[in-house]
Amino acid sequence: MRPAQLFRVLDRELASTAEGHHTPTMLWGPPGVGKSQIVSQTAGHHGVPVIDIRLSQMEPSDLRGIPFRDGNRVEWAIPAVLPDIQRHGLSGILFLDEITSAPPAVSAAAYQLILDRRLGEYRVPNGWAIFAAGNRQGDRGVTYAMPAPLANRFAHFEVETHLDDWVAWAYANGIDERLIAFLRFRPELLFDFDPAHNPVAFPSPRSWEFAHRGLQKFQNDPDLLQGALQACVGPAAGIELAAFIRSLQQMPDLDAIARGESVSVPREIDLQYAVAAALVGRAIRATGEDDGHTLIGNILNYAGHFHEREMGVMLVSDLHRALGNRLFEIPAFADWAQSVSDVMLYA
Repeated sequence: MRPAQLFRVLDRELASTAEGHHTPTMLWGPPGVGKSQIVSQTAGHHGVPVIDIRLSQMEPSDLRGIPFRDGNRVEWAIPAVLPDIQRHGLSGILFLDEITSAPPAVSAAAYQLILDRRLGEYRVPNGWAIFAAGNRQGDRGVTYAMPAPLANRFAHFEVETHLDDWVAWAYANGIDERLIAFLRFRPELLFDFDPAHNPVAFPSPRSWEFAHRGLQKFQNDPDLLQGALQACVGPAAGIELAAFIRSLQQMPDLDAIARGESVSVPREIDLQYAVAAALVGRAIRATGEDDGHTLIGNILNYAGHFHEREMGVMLVSDLHRALGNRLFEIPAFADWAQSVSDVMLYA
């Protein structure tokens, strides 16, 4: 399932805790596809905390607690990491990350916690959702086969990479528009992991965020930039990205486009992707400014001039994902939509 859909699933699962309909939810996927990020975004959307428990780093007693003597009885000291209303709040997410990397004895200790929402006398507060994530056995990670009793305690979803979802996330989180343009140009490189070759660095949604950081740090050091990018996304993708960035020196004047001046659309397809991504970024930053509607209108007018009209459709689609239905309030939108009506009808 694509990340945007999974976000809606987890969002609903968290909300359902108050109604008594919550089902513990397991996210499967290879490394770097954003499993933890989806959980974090869900918590941020609701403004609740996430308690991240790495079962792979625990012993069974870490979860069950430590016994102590109370008169003639033995009681259990509840681990402080487990959700507590007084310390953590009425609602939140208990996230069991790397659950498939936990030894069987540890995962067995979590059975009662996951299904019954309790461990001995301890009970998970009603407002807390239980989510888990792990890698599949073929992903070359340290994994154990999930025992059937544990698997049967979850609803299972597999995280798929999806470029449109990543692009929407990237614009919302300030990822460099040159990276967005490159992945629009080379979408197959969003995730390129071959477990048979066991690469150290490889393209993934997580490592492209690392590449963004590398680009900010080394963009003014051309002798270091390519090596830094290769260290993040692997040798081949790093070389391609560095070459793509060098080609952007031929970009048209984006300020002139934003002012509504007549600027020719480049013929090179890689530059068209770069222009489209950069203009979406300009539009997002202009939201709320006094001349924001005018600037976005100028970008919409320019979108109608692309030689490949599908490129203009991609630009405006990204704008809509970023700005929402506010885009329809721009007068220039109707003119653009009319100009590409045949593409929209038959695409």
